[in-house]
Amino acid sequence: MDGVSLTAGRASARLVRFLLTWAMMWPVVSLRAEPSADNWLAAMRRSREALEWTDTVIRHDWRLQRRTGDKAPALAACRILDPADGTVRAGTEAECRQAFAALETDGTIPRQDGPTVILLHGLGEGRDSMRPLADHLRTSLDATVILFGYASVKADIEAHGRALAEVVAGLPPGHPLSFVGHSLGNLVVRRWMSLATPADVARLERMVMLGPPNQGSQLARMASGVWGLSGYVEGAARDLVFNWKEVAPSLAVPPCEFGIVAGGRGDAAGYSALLAGDDDAIVCVDETRLPGARDFLLVPVHHAAMMRSPVVQRATAEFLEQGRFPDRAEPQTEAVAR
Repeated sequence: MDGVSLTAGRASARLVRFLLTWAMMWPVVSLRAEPSADNWLAAMRRSREALEWTDTVIRHDWRLQRRTGDKAPALAACRILDPADGTVRAGTEAECRQAFAALETDGTIPRQDGPTVILLHGLGEGRDSMRPLADHLRTSLDATVILFGYASVKADIEAHGRALAEVVAGLPPGHPLSFVGHSLGNLVVRRWMSLATPADVARLERMVMLGPPNQGSQLARMASGVWGLSGYVEGAARDLVFNWKEVAPSLAVPPCEFGIVAGGRGDAAGYSALLAGDDDAIVCVDETRLPGARDFLLVPVHHAAMMRSPVVQRATAEFLEQGRFPDRAEPQTEAVAR
């Protein structure tokens, strides 16, 4: 085999490896009802729209969204969605904000008060991926649990952090605020924390990080070596693959109590043959660590399945309430959630 063919073969192998890895990162749509054709189509629609729309105002499961990528923010397409994902109003941002305020005034949108917990999904996913965990927290905590949806592949971490700032600014002031992030969602929160006002920092209570790539991503570094890929990667994925050295310094260490849940097998192999060391098939255990964490928990669960794991759900609730994870061996004996 000549040198050109060898180089091309190696490049093709790297590309195949990247595509396989990317396929693992892409969300698997989980239906909450019988998998009828109507349910499947509705789930696919929500999955597609999750890549285009970002929440800017949230009250319980009501939300005002802006379509990400529109050039003029004042004229950007906006819409109001009800808890069933039905479009109540569409128009400019000014029109939708006025309509949203009217729905709050007449009581259609319930009043939100007291402590709030905000959940954030990962790369390429949507709010639905966090629902199993949200459902558990809503029955376990004396707090309002809301899900922040953002078009992760359409904009960068900076833009997502600023969108989160809009959501926080729109919440009733003065009440305690906590976060639960999955994967990329943790980096969005950390970017917001570096932008937060002193008043918002004073509201922070606790944060739970699920599978966070706090030290970057070995998978992303592998992908960065794929020739010609630079022109095809955008948004937050680009931050992880090509811009991590520039992005990392802009991410705050949470100025509140925070705990980290990592997925792994507790050995040197992990779940992925592509990664060195223990891992959850996407993020290495060592990549999740961040100095200053109050507690750390290793659970034998795959990256995308964390929100469905009963152990992770209970541990998240306990940390948000007590500032620590459960002291028991059960997480080490749990079967791998798939």
